[in-house]
Amino acid sequence: RDSQNQAVSGGLQSLCWGSNAIGGIISAYFSGSLLEKMTARNIFLITSILPMMIAGVALLVKEKPITVMTSSFTTQISEQAVLLWNAVKRKSVWLPALFIFLWQATPTSESAFFYFLTNEIKVQPEFLGRIRLGSGIASLVGVWVFQTFLKDVRISSIMFWISILSVPLGLTQLLLIFHWNRQLGIPDEIFTFGDDVILTVLGQLAFMPLLVLAARLCPPGIEGSLFALLMSIYNAGNLVGSELGALLTKALKVTDTNFENLAMLVVLCNLSSLLPLPFIKWIEEDEDNVAREEEKRRTRWWNKSK
Repeated sequence: RDSQNQAVSGGLQSLCWGSNAIGGIISAYFSGSLLEKMTARNIFLITSILPMMIAGVALLVKEKPITVMTSSFTTQISEQAVLLWNAVKRKSVWLPALFIFLWQATPTSESAFFYFLTNEIKVQPEFLGRIRLGSGIASLVGVWVFQTFLKDVRISSIMFWISILSVPLGLTQLLLIFHWNRQLGIPDEIFTFGDDVILTVLGQLAFMPLLVLAARLCPPGIEGSLFALLMSIYNAGNLVGSELGALLTKALKVTDTNFENLAMLVVLCNLSSLLPLPFIKWIEEDEDNVAREEEKRRTRWWNKSK
């Protein structure tokens, strides 16, 4: 939290989201097998117990307050709001935050493609569960790749090349839409599974730098509030992207049974992911500022050590 070092922030985010991926893998693996041996009511009972266990463990966490609060609750809220606003109005914060929003706000064809898988390809629920398991493993792989090879790489460079790679990889869905994979001798289910795994790894590699960037933007004193705000901006971008994708789907008259223009929808959505790239310079400016501050700290430390 107190370090501007990208490797430190990246390592912490990798630990958190790696743990999240492991939990997803366990959940996906046992959900199908438990449903075969237990009733839905018993499974819901188990899933309700787990959050209670988390709440119990949270009570065991020991935290020491940084300062003793002597002001009223209303005053504390007011002070936090002022600090939050002072941080947000800084150009070094709101420009990267705006890029995060634009990055997520591009339209998506996920809903239409899901209907294509279930209604046209006839993918069964059991196989969807396997895809979820594969996605969990792929997320863990993405976290490992970032932690091992990319945590020291400039965030802007990672985002740029992931954007470039995402277009041709996303367009591989056209092979499934036109059934060209069958001509290549690849069954629909195997192609769907492999395509989802690859795109999940790429998505996780894109998500990790955004988390590192969000954590780095948070100044001391309002880390939790500003990080929550940045994640809200991230989720708002997701919402806008989903709505734009829905509008584009309706405009192209793609439904749960009509997939005539699905290929066009996939192409447009994938190409639109390149639109935020001209604004990646906003992140580069923040990285340059962080690099200068780090160099100043090193220089001061070196002078004191002499």
